[in-house]
Amino acid sequence: MFWFMRVSVIGILIPLAFATAGVATGWMWLAPREGAGLELRGPSTAGQMDVFRPDLPGELEAGDARPGEGLPGSWPRFRGANLDGISSEKVRLVDRWGEGGPKVLWSVDLGRGYAGAAVRRGRVYVLDYDEQRKGDLLRCMSLADGKDIWRRYYHVPIRRQHGVSRTVPAVTDRYVLTLGPFCHVLCLDAVSGDAKWSIDLVHEYGTVVPDWYAGQCPLIDTVDGKQRAILAPGGPEALMIAVDCETGKVLWRTPNPGKWRMSHSSIVPIERWGTKMYLYCSMGGVAAVSVEDGEILWTYEKWKISPAVVASPVIVGDDRIFLSGGYRAGSVMLDITDAKDGGLTVKEVFRLDHKGFGAEQQTPVLYRDHIYGVLPASAGELGGQLVCLNLDGARLWASGPEDRFGLGPFIIADGKLLIMNDSGVLTMARATPNGYQQLARAKVLNGHDSWAPLAIAGGRLLARDLKRMVCLDLRAGGTE
Repeated sequence: MFWFMRVSVIGILIPLAFATAGVATGWMWLAPREGAGLELRGPSTAGQMDVFRPDLPGELEAGDARPGEGLPGSWPRFRGANLDGISSEKVRLVDRWGEGGPKVLWSVDLGRGYAGAAVRRGRVYVLDYDEQRKGDLLRCMSLADGKDIWRRYYHVPIRRQHGVSRTVPAVTDRYVLTLGPFCHVLCLDAVSGDAKWSIDLVHEYGTVVPDWYAGQCPLIDTVDGKQRAILAPGGPEALMIAVDCETGKVLWRTPNPGKWRMSHSSIVPIERWGTKMYLYCSMGGVAAVSVEDGEILWTYEKWKISPAVVASPVIVGDDRIFLSGGYRAGSVMLDITDAKDGGLTVKEVFRLDHKGFGAEQQTPVLYRDHIYGVLPASAGELGGQLVCLNLDGARLWASGPEDRFGLGPFIIADGKLLIMNDSGVLTMARATPNGYQQLARAKVLNGHDSWAPLAIAGGRLLARDLKRMVCLDLRAGGTE
């Protein structure tokens, strides 16, 4: 998915545990080697290591908080309920705020990382990292005050690569699903935190831990009335798997003839062309997989980005897919049509270079037939600016040199863009193709690297930087 630090390759020492041959030029998001006291058992292949094997599913720890059951709103997974970065809730937000910025309802310190929140039924779920005990920590907190209802911990020593945690849980009324930095999967009861099952993708499927650790956000999908976990291990024999959330039974496994490895991109379900499929951008290309049996329906091998595939695909209309990336990859619009043999064919509609449109870290948002995103640093004078494209790839506007957002996240709610920059400044602007129209701006986080995906539920915005999360009240009319 995302959340890496961009620095010049020249003059830095690439961490030995993640040395990758052949990378010597260009811009890289590499992280300083920290936590030298933790022992990792040396590299094997590029980006891979003999990863510590924890005692899954770990230990459940009770908190003393109660969920905010009466609080409205939901943001149950990465990019929200519809996986599009848009809130569908009919909650009116403020158009501006005073000099002090929006009201902070609560804040909480977290271990270093970029893991965003999922919200459901007054509960906030964050996959944290406990730096003192050296282990992954799924926290279930109250939306009302940010206090822990329960936590589940398992010991796994991880050396910081400019942070540790990077993924957003998926949650339903019954289950919460997580994917940890070293590719450990947990499925728990969403209310109690009791364990359902767990998978160590490295040891069970041969997953290669991506550079900067796992960034793929897990998916829970409902098929024939049953909820299943959808994951992309990218192992030698399993590109993707479907697992029954209740029992942990593997329902199907997609073969991986090209040996495509796990990327930071997340799986997107789509129902088009008479069938439902899961779309995934791996390190070897793009694949669409049948929901029914995991069969590969089509592939597109011209989308390969080194050293990291980060942004997720964006579904455009009934038959198009928009892909964008960093590392000078640019972007491409694909058209999927019926083939004469009854299958599907993939063709490029247009392609933009990295100065036209790219996505270093955050997935673009499609809203009312327009695409919003932040240009990569390699775009030159437009680098870091928010831009709006039409569906032909023409740029309609850019936010301007005084309004740059770096690697920060953005979503849309109540027809407004909510955009965070690297240093924790939140901007509200109208989501319109008619020019950049800023409404309000305030510094809401005091740290740095404010890159975690945003979440909004009932007008409460959850945002974080490297070490702290805040809950902000953006509702018109204020708190109850």
